[in-house]
Amino acid sequence: MNQNYWESLYQAGDLRWDKGAPSPGLVDFLATHKHLPGNTVCVPGGGTGHDAGEWARAGFRVYGYDLAPTAVRLSRARADSNGWQAQFRVIDFLRADPPFQFDWLFEHTLFCAIQPEERELYVRAVQRWVKPGGYYLAVNYLIPDTDGPPFGTTRAEILQRFSPHFHLLEDWVPRSYPNRTGLERIFHWQASP
Repeated sequence: MNQNYWESLYQAGDLRWDKGAPSPGLVDFLATHKHLPGNTVCVPGGGTGHDAGEWARAGFRVYGYDLAPTAVRLSRARADSNGWQAQFRVIDFLRADPPFQFDWLFEHTLFCAIQPEERELYVRAVQRWVKPGGYYLAVNYLIPDTDGPPFGTTRAEILQRFSPHFHLLEDWVPRSYPNRTGLERIFHWQASP
């Protein structure tokens, strides 16, 4: 999967993953954690900006990244119309160096959208983009599918890949979109200081 693949879906209006609202699990997390440390958050693979907006409403400086130029354009328009403090850029999160390291990195089912053979690149990217002692919050899609995207994963795989580099603070089954109830799991990690 590459930029052309994702951009072609946006151009065709095929946004089957876009539910028109931020991740319910993220909404609940931010509502119950009012005084989170830090003030910057990176949202890679952020699509049309719904999750970025939720972070902006919580007072964070938000930086959203996506491979698809149309996704970035739609995110910018959404941020402008809502007055959010958010910036969006086209970038290959897996391979690029960050402009700086972030207090938080949030992703909603990006891990399952990339090719499984790129998952180690993903882990290394999270390590580069999160500052020492910073936080990685991920909503993962625990499905068996191998013909994605989305490509399924398991709790065991997530723990095996990230535990050597991050400390797991907690994980749980969040409130989800109706068609994903019970299929998502949030992992709240902290990077080593």
